[in-house]
Amino acid sequence: RTQLDRMDRPGTAAVLSFVIPGLGQFYNGKFLRGLIWLIVTPGLWIGTGGFLGWVCHLVSSYMAYQWAREHPPLLEE
Repeated sequence: RTQLDRMDRPGTAAVLSFVIPGLGQFYNGKFLRGLIWLIVTPGLWIGTGGFLGWVCHLVSSYMAYQWAREHPPLLEE
């Protein structure tokens, strides 16, 4: 696989989680983590008037990216 192929999965996970926190974790197969982000983020959006909601978007995106980068998909032979 090329470097670009290896970066596709982490990049996709990061974008998905930035748009909807937790979606990148679902994409990575981490369903419980994704569910937690989906529950926590709206609570922080509402509870802080939006400020910590953006923080959740960024942290969720970064965590999805890091996990996908550290756990690349297995090559099928």
